[in-house]
Amino acid sequence: MSEEEENAVAYSAEERRLVRKLDYIYVMPFVAVLNFLQFFDKSALNYSSVLGIKEDTGVTDSQYSWLGSIFYLGYLLYQGPNAILIQRVPLTKYISILIILWGLVLTVTSEGKNFSQLAALRFLLGFFEAGIYPCCIMLISTLYRRREQAGRLGVVYICNGVAMAVGGLIGYGIGNMNDIGNKSPWQWIMIILGAITVFFGLICFFLMVDDPRSRFLRLTPAQKQIVELRLQDNAVVRTKQIKIAHMFEALREPRFYCFFFTSLLVNFQNGAMNTFSSLITKGFGFSSLHAILLSIPSGVADCIFIIVAVWANRRYGHTIYLSCVFLVIAIIGLILLVAIPKPQVKLVGLYLSWSYCASYTLLLVCVANNVSGYTKKIFYSSGIIVGYTVGNFVGPLLMVSWQAPLYLGGMIGCMGANLVCIFLLLIARYTMAKVNNVRLQADNKDAPPPGTDDLTDQEDTRFIYRL
Repeated sequence: MSEEEENAVAYSAEERRLVRKLDYIYVMPFVAVLNFLQFFDKSALNYSSVLGIKEDTGVTDSQYSWLGSIFYLGYLLYQGPNAILIQRVPLTKYISILIILWGLVLTVTSEGKNFSQLAALRFLLGFFEAGIYPCCIMLISTLYRRREQAGRLGVVYICNGVAMAVGGLIGYGIGNMNDIGNKSPWQWIMIILGAITVFFGLICFFLMVDDPRSRFLRLTPAQKQIVELRLQDNAVVRTKQIKIAHMFEALREPRFYCFFFTSLLVNFQNGAMNTFSSLITKGFGFSSLHAILLSIPSGVADCIFIIVAVWANRRYGHTIYLSCVFLVIAIIGLILLVAIPKPQVKLVGLYLSWSYCASYTLLLVCVANNVSGYTKKIFYSSGIIVGYTVGNFVGPLLMVSWQAPLYLGGMIGCMGANLVCIFLLLIARYTMAKVNNVRLQADNKDAPPPGTDDLTDQEDTRFIYRL
């Protein structure tokens, strides 16, 4: 199905009811809360940085950078097991267990007394959070049509922005909990968030849906037929068989390396900002609590950029070109942050720089839309997450303590990385456009209908890439 034909799909009343069940009851509410908590929980260190964690535990500036990075070492090491488990274990049960485990780890982190204990707990937190993004991508890829996936993947990252904004308010409130129960404010952040996370994991275990044919959806006969058509449209045939040929096919494709290194490089900025944004803002001359409050506009800006990206992508297409535009905006924001001395202009630059989140969201949309074959899709998603992990590991290490509070070298490194990402994305687009031109001119009448077998996008000659 070409992109034009796909966009012309008319929804019946039955299909609209089915999509509403997924959007408002059984899938997206869980995905939204899950990603809200995941981002908030891993950002607890950022808020703790101005609430006394370094003073209470004797952590130095360089050790603090390692606490930001070591989370992603755990994240990286779990990607191999995750790629296997995500195909072999029911997704909702798997996700639920991961949520409960990382909630417990976050709660215990409140009792960390020194760098070694905090580092071990941050490693475990990253280890158990590592499977969430690939699981969300597979859920959305399986349950939604290709044209619907951009909006739903956008929700995943909009929730990160909401967590950043709401987290500023919650962090400010908890920051005033001094000497309650003989604990510091940073400890209460860990305890409260950890307890909420464990409770939510239990809810997901019993109520979240991962199968479009699930009995919880109470499908009508008409909706059962619609589900089969939707599965053909999204070209995802779920199977527990791991196909090595799919992995080798992915490794032979230049776009795999373009997407991998884009994910790696763009997340230099993500790792740096999520760990150091409060310290950077405090360096503009604000108090610790005001620095936390000023993270709220960062979250709002993040949400706005992603909403605009998803709307423009749905309205006009051109996923990769849009991704490049948001990277240009991020570069402009970083230039304002490092080059203009006025604190107000630096804040504007800081808020503009969060547009990289919209670019990364569109990268995930591009992968979800343009890779078929269940093992191949998991392999691509895992590769993207490995890049994400390495980038986030390196990002905090770019922020060397003697350059505080502006961290000029780290900011320049992020600008250069974003510029390289633009070129990589354009190369990936060229390779897919070249295949599209050949397929649109070919006679594919004898090809099997899409979604009827676990075909990769190379094997399915009717598959048209969404650019």
